[in-house]
Amino acid sequence: MDMSITFGDEAVAAEAAAAVRKLAEEGVPEALSRGDASLWGGEAESEARIRLGWLDLPTTSRELLPEISKLVERARAENLEHVVLAGMGGSSLAPEVICATSDVALTVLDTTDPGQVRRALADRLDRTILVVSSKSGSTVETDSHRRIYEQAFRDAGIDPADRIVVVTDPGSPLEQAAIESGYTVILADPNVGGRYSALTAFGLVPSALAGADIGRLLDQAAEVRPQLAGGEGNPGLELGAALGAAALAGRDKLVLEDSLSAINGLPDWIEQLIAESTGKQGKGILPVVGADPNEADDELVAGIDTEGGVQVDGPLGAQFLIWEYATAVAGRMLGINPFDQPNVAESKENTARILGDGGDGALPTGAPALVDGPVEVYGDLPADVKDLSGVFTALLEQIPDRGYLAILAFLDREAAFDVPVPPEASFEEITDIWAAHDPATLQGLLAFRTDHPVTFGWGPRYLHSTGQYHKGGPQNGVFLEITGAVEEDLQVPGRPYTLGRLQLAQALGDLDALRGRGRPVVRLHLTDRKAGVRHLLDAAREV
Repeated sequence: MDMSITFGDEAVAAEAAAAVRKLAEEGVPEALSRGDASLWGGEAESEARIRLGWLDLPTTSRELLPEISKLVERARAENLEHVVLAGMGGSSLAPEVICATSDVALTVLDTTDPGQVRRALADRLDRTILVVSSKSGSTVETDSHRRIYEQAFRDAGIDPADRIVVVTDPGSPLEQAAIESGYTVILADPNVGGRYSALTAFGLVPSALAGADIGRLLDQAAEVRPQLAGGEGNPGLELGAALGAAALAGRDKLVLEDSLSAINGLPDWIEQLIAESTGKQGKGILPVVGADPNEADDELVAGIDTEGGVQVDGPLGAQFLIWEYATAVAGRMLGINPFDQPNVAESKENTARILGDGGDGALPTGAPALVDGPVEVYGDLPADVKDLSGVFTALLEQIPDRGYLAILAFLDREAAFDVPVPPEASFEEITDIWAAHDPATLQGLLAFRTDHPVTFGWGPRYLHSTGQYHKGGPQNGVFLEITGAVEEDLQVPGRPYTLGRLQLAQALGDLDALRGRGRPVVRLHLTDRKAGVRHLLDAAREV
């Protein structure tokens, strides 16, 4: 198998080579290959000791294949062709990449947007199999999805026990609840953290049900595994050395590219892996997905199809293992623990507090600083800002040296694809129509007007990804949060809130966490979602 790291920049290549030599002299590749938990210092050792199982997954995960094969055979026999995955972060991003690359259909619910969940519920419920994936077993989004689907199945005269598969860690509260409900339970390796879990049951079970060849995926990882034991010809070491050396030299923005690649969507998975692993103690590497490089002196370009920077070539199974290894190496170079996520719980706790304090009343949104058509603007604004275009200009001007702008959208990430298009429209015309209704288009419009990186995250999924970096990494971010009015909500059975209320509480909870760090934060609330998206895109073009 051809797995290689290519450097398109001589300076990057020289820095990486020097770092590889130093790491090899320190015995890092041999120590990491055998799972030495002391590599990241004494404070990280206890955590690392129970988080290095990903190194052996190409072998250990094969034990799951017979059980997964039986599950797939049963689903096929019962004509359960609509596979829905309820999971967040590492539980959803890897299966999404695997299935997109394998060109098989998987509906991913990593959202609390009621419109997105309603759309999934309306799609072939009679032929749906739901995979509920949660390492902790207490993820609020996933718990909500499970409850909603249980009710929907019962209302349709379907026994949830015939349709729900649970993937979780041994001993989690979800495992016990699933056993009591008679659900199929497949346990994941507890010695693997969520963002390193692509080759565990979390990545393999939903992907296999959707039709992906997971045995081949493990074969690809197994082929590259022996290369990770030494210093010479070790692609994981070379990549990790490049990432770490670049960050230490000030190039701590990692622009990820995958254009024209046969692997679809890998940057989104890499984003979570690197941002959540390295963004802490005021340090970190910020992945930038979906944006063109600015050729700024704080950027490093990397990807699986890129002319400059660092090019990583190889099949998907090997890519997973190489990037995990590289992230662990970069973490050592930065002097941080790449296996914990100390700031992730903060926004979750804020959400719970906001829901609890709100009771049955309105949530504490405050009063808008200004209203521009279907968009309410909340936050501290300069006195001369009178409209949405001025808001964007003010935010861009507040980005500090070596800083970034993060757009955080608590909306339906598939809504633009539901916009009607003329049947005779070409692919380019269809793409233009979708872009005109897609909040993510805002990233490109604002990035065009600044030399600083602009990132885009869908809430609440980014909370399990770049959310750690925003709060634990370098405090040089500026934040633009987008929420929207809910036209048709969904009650979460057994809980005192709807999905729409939970979604807004999550947005407000993260807003509190960011403001508590003194960062510039503005929230745009779309009182009419479709009109609001069009209005904010038009305003961004005027900046």
